Amino acid sequence: MSKVALFGAAGAIGQSVAAALRSKGRPYRVVGRSAGSLRTAFGTDPLAEVVTWNPDSPESVQAAASGIETLIYMVGVNYWQFQLHPELMRKTLDGAVAAGVKYFILIGTVYPYGRVQTGNPVREDHPREPHTFKGRMRKAQEDLLMQADASGRIRATVLRLPDFYGPGVQASLLHRAAQAAVNGGTADMIGLLDQPHEFVYVPDVGPVVARLIDTPAAFGKIWHLAGAGVTTQRELVSEMERQTGRTLKLRVAGKTMLRLLGLFNPFMRELVEMHYLMTDPLVMDDSALQRLVGPIRKTPYVEGIRQTLAAVRETQPTAIAAA
Repeated sequence: MSKVALFGAAGAIGQSVAAALRSKGRPYRVVGRSAGSLRTAFGTDPLAEVVTWNPDSPESVQAAASGIETLIYMVGVNYWQFQLHPELMRKTLDGAVAAGVKYFILIGTVYPYGRVQTGNPVREDHPREPHTFKGRMRKAQEDLLMQADASGRIRATVLRLPDFYGPGVQASLLHRAAQAAVNGGTADMIGLLDQPHEFVYVPDVGPVVARLIDTPAAFGKIWHLAGAGVTTQRELVSEMERQTGRTLKLRVAGKTMLRLLGLFNPFMRELVEMHYLMTDPLVMDDSALQRLVGPIRKTPYVEGIRQTLAAVRETQPTAIAAA
């Protein structure tokens, strides 16, 4: 059976994809900069091969991709370093082609679209006209990959995701609320809380990616994976309150507050330009993907919140006892 490589494997999406491959008994390679992080996440899985890489070294990239048929790309950068995305893609793509990789799957975002122009829900043919720096960098990343597909260098596809949440997902809009729901204290959130929004439950992503690997018709195109339906942050906070019996104190940062916080915190500073997604919602249409691969399991928000809260309890027993 051919081997799959997960570049940027140690993150939440990478671990979801690995779990899906593991459930099929399929061997896979995990690639990252830190051997320690990879061994912590995957060291007990006999199906996982741990490989480190240096993306600045063409030889290292090629070695990490050697013997691989399908490369799944989830390489992250600091939120204030999005200028690195296109260059990292170029280096990885060149190394993958040199190593003879046949298929390349990029896990993408909605950033390249910019503001919604066609009304919701948004399909894959929506204009890509990003008005933000981060959107332009993500678009450039996608363009490099899909141009390589069009020129015959490699077969490529992009799977775009909305905001995500789930057990252990700290980079979620809902993470601080989940912590406060379990441990008490104040939930720091980014508003507006009552605008329509959607979230994909991270454990649902891996099985979809695993199906794309074995779907040749997926390549050469871009696909959406939508969340479990339209909701709001406030509705999900209310569900946390219902499940824990705890009324949450909320501290909500709007655009002005993000600017002020950004004077001291580079992550908050970089959230300012993306705040439009909180005021001008973008909801995804994934009917094309479902026609391609069949019905997709989407965990209902009630169950996703239950599992997310359970993960907080498991990782913070001392705080729970104190609460």
